[in-house]
Formats: sequence, C-alpha cells, structure tokens
Amino acid sequence: MKLLLTAINAKYIHSNLAIYSLRAYAGALSSHIELAEFTINHRTEDILREIYLRKPDVLLFSCYIWNIVYVRELAENLKKLMPEVPVWLGGPEVSYDAEAFLRGNPPVDGILCGEGEEVFRRLAECYVKGQADMGSLSRIPGLAFRDEEGVVHTNPPAPLMNLDSLPFPYADLTDFAHRIIYYESSRGCPFSCSYCLSSVEKRVRFRNTETVCRELQFFLDRNVPQVKFVDRTFNSRKDHAMTIWRYLLDHDNGLTNFHFEIEAELLDEEELELLGKLRPGLVQIEIGVQSANQKTLQAVRRRTDLEKLRGITERIWKGRNIHQHLDLIAGLPFEDYESFGRSFNVVFSMKPEQLQLGFLKVLKGSPMHRDARGYGIVWNSRPPYEVLFTPWLSFGDILRLKMIEEMVEIYYNSHQFGRTMERLIPCFSSPFEFFEELADDYQARQGDRKASRQQRFELLLDFIRKKLPKEENRYRELLTVDYYLRERAKARPAFAPDQKPYQEKLGRIRRSVPKQAHVEALITAEGASDGNPAYLVFDYETRDPLTGDAYLWRWTEEEQR
Repeated sequence: MKLLLTAINAKYIHSNLAIYSLRAYAGALSSHIELAEFTINHRTEDILREIYLRKPDVLLFSCYIWNIVYVRELAENLKKLMPEVPVWLGGPEVSYDAEAFLRGNPPVDGILCGEGEEVFRRLAECYVKGQADMGSLSRIPGLAFRDEEGVVHTNPPAPLMNLDSLPFPYADLTDFAHRIIYYESSRGCPFSCSYCLSSVEKRVRFRNTETVCRELQFFLDRNVPQVKFVDRTFNSRKDHAMTIWRYLLDHDNGLTNFHFEIEAELLDEEELELLGKLRPGLVQIEIGVQSANQKTLQAVRRRTDLEKLRGITERIWKGRNIHQHLDLIAGLPFEDYESFGRSFNVVFSMKPEQLQLGFLKVLKGSPMHRDARGYGIVWNSRPPYEVLFTPWLSFGDILRLKMIEEMVEIYYNSHQFGRTMERLIPCFSSPFEFFEELADDYQARQGDRKASRQQRFELLLDFIRKKLPKEENRYRELLTVDYYLRERAKARPAFAPDQKPYQEKLGRIRRSVPKQAHVEALITAEGASDGNPAYLVFDYETRDPLTGDAYLWRWTEEEQR
C-alpha cells in the first residue's frame, strides 16, 4: 500500500511543511507514505507522468490558492488514467467549503478539513488495513467524502491538535539544498484581520519552547541557510518569543537566518534590547502594516498606532542588524488611489529593507469573503481571488499600482540600486510620486518585455536623464557603484564612466587589494576633489548581511605604502 502526499509549490526554493508534518505524525505508517514535490513552473504533463509512474494506491494533494487550478486538472486526468486510485485533498483552499467543492469536482473522492495530522493518520490506517469503507471513514472527524453512490458526507470537525504531540518533521535535510525550510512553533492568531484566514481561529496554541529550541538546534548544526517560521504572529506571547530569540542569540552559528512574522506594536523595551543584540543577518522580521488610513484599518478590524509603530521600526532600523519587511495591501475598503499613495509614503518613511505592495485576496472562509459584497468589492472568481476593483479603486488604478509594485521590486526591494535610490527619491515630492513616474516611463519604453539586469540600469539612467539632465554624470557614477556592489562583472556596463585616464594608478591599486576585488575611479564620489578621482574598492569576500552588497571602502595613499 502506497500513499503519495503531493505538493505543488509556488517556487522551487519553497518547500511544503504540511506533507512533511503529515508523514512524521503517521509514525509506523510512514513506511507506506511517499512524498512528491513539484512547482507551478512544472508542466502538468510532467507532473502527471511522474505521479503515474510512481503508482500510488492513494493520492493526496496539499491545496492552496496558487496551486488549486493545477490540482483540479491533475485530479481529473489522473482519474482517467487510474480510476481505481482514491484522490484526497487537504489544505486551506478546500477546507472551508469542502462539501460544495466535492459536488463541483467529481474526480475528487474526499477532503481532509482543517488541521490534518490526526485526520490523515487515521485515514492512512484505514487504507493500510484495507478498511477504507463507508463505516470506517464516517468515524474519522474532519473528513468530507463521497460514497460509492456519489453522495457527499461531511463528518464533524476534528478537534484542534496539541502541538506538543507533533513530531519533528525533518529527520533528513537531503532534499532541502538551496531551499527555504518552514517551521512552526504556534498555530492560530489573537487578532481578527478580516482578510486573513488566521482570524477564524482566535485561540493560539504553542509548542513547548524546550522542544522548539532543540529542533532549531538541528537546523543550526547543519548550517541551514534560512528557516522561515509560519507562525501568524510569532510574538503574540512574549515569554515564548523571548525564549526562542535568546536561544538564537546564544547558539548563533554565524550563518543561519530566521524569519518571523510579528506584531511590532507588541514589542516592549526588553524585547527591543534583545533584538538589538542579535548578529546582523541572524533574524529578519515581517510586519503587516497594510494601510495608514485609520478608517480602512478599522474596517478590516486592525488596531494600529502608527506613531508607535514608526518609533519601533526606527529603533530596529538604527540597530542595522535586522532586515525589516513591511507589507501594504491595495484594494481594502475606503482606500482610494490617493489614500494608498499616502499609506505608501508613510510605510516607505519607516525605511524597510523590503516594502511589499500586495493586493487584496478575498479568501474563502475569511470574514472579508462575507464582507466584500457589502462594501461593493469585486474580485476575480478564480484563484487567487484577487481584487478587480472597489468603489474607491478602479481596475485602471489597480493596473497602475501593479506597475508601481514592479518598480518597487526591481529598484528598491532588490537592493541593486541602493546608492542611486538614496539620492534620487528625495528629488521628487514623495516616494510614491517617484515610483509612479518611473512606472509610467518604464511602461512606455519597455511595455511587457522583460529587461535584463544591465537594461534596468540603462532604463533608469534614461529616466534620470529626462528628469534631472544636469545630474546625469553624478548618477552614472552612482549606478556604477550600485552595479559593482553586487558582482565583479566580466563585461563593463555601457553607462559606466571612462576609466582610461586612470589606468596606470588603477593597476597599482589592484596589486595591493584582494585579488577578487574591483577598483573604480570616480570623480563625483565622496573623497573626490578638484577633478581628482576617489578610488573605491569593492571587496566581494565581505558582504553586508542585510543587503548582500560587497564591502566598499575608499583607497588611500597610506594603504599603498
């Protein structure tokens, strides 16, 4: 008997915690369980082929908004190829309307609703023992399934799990090279944000911190690059968060990064002091601001003290040791284009390392799914159920915001243009206006064509040439600095200033700096005077742990001696 737990992830770098947790909880039954992970970039024909060749006796899919279209197609075709193989689904995309989903998708035999570990274990036991009949299935809480006549049955919901009963899901990390590892130390959320599925369950449950720290040591011992906590509000209980952060401080391996979603306003002085002691790059935090419009925040059931939030993010930023990722959502009630621009400027002023501009997704099972029609919000009926327009935001506005989002991703979140952005954005009346004008220019010149890395530099320089023609030479140099901060490029970019007048001295400097370093002569850089260049050394052996930039310093004659 072979049960195949299948995940279709959004990217290769992602992994699916759910299927690993289900297999681990199944205990002795795990010898009958195999895992298969794909991405949405795989052709469905290739996924279909591999599943067929693995010859499962029971097939189960983990379902989310990004993969449900693929799962439906695969279930339909696999049922044609292997009609005798039961197809089961689980996950947030099918849990909240399981009965309706089964009626609309005949190839699917059943759904595991809610938390799946105990439900799956009991289901697997039925199949392994050859007892997966109507009588046995009807006794498993958390199942919705169709019988042999096609009638859909929905069992009572399964009780919530005791998280300390969950075994560690990662016995072996062989399959996780170059991938993010996901981990959870709690389930549930104390907040009630209407757009979020976590708001449905108010109770928060925690794993024992001794267990958590022991499991984190497993990752630390193996120098895992990144562990991303999936806890909805990691710091909802102070002692839980403090114990884990203290452990990471004391056992830091100098390499592993840990990502946490937090509610920044909950941080007190003791927590801020502890965070300030962490190695740069050890921790990154994600903070959902979502909007600076108080009427909007009230409508989505968020309470945000923006001044307090600003003070906390500024305190963290000044420490220069923690990557801050701040989120905004476009399409929320009462937020029009101008209001969103103001929200953008407020969040941008908090100097996040990343500013994520997202768009409202009206998720099944969330309070927003019930509220949206009352507000007049219209969304796409297909996954990921993204907003199309609202009474405050037209579809045209959303299209424009999507171009602005792309500019933020390319020119700000990538950290490939840091020096240029630092000087350029203040030349405009606001950060939002800058990205707005840049988006219009980029769209007019590039359309939907993808631009190479060098083309993105050239497009930005063309934009600067139009907006600030007298500053072109200064920005050529700033763009050159940004270009070389990331890599010692083999081919010199066309926009970079001419280095021929300085070749002799550049040659002498190169002999006195690390072999892999790059040296650049710039006449408008800090340290340049009276037309004499400053010589900047880009050392790729040492990098900024927050941005990935090469270590940069100005060469002096003293170093030559």
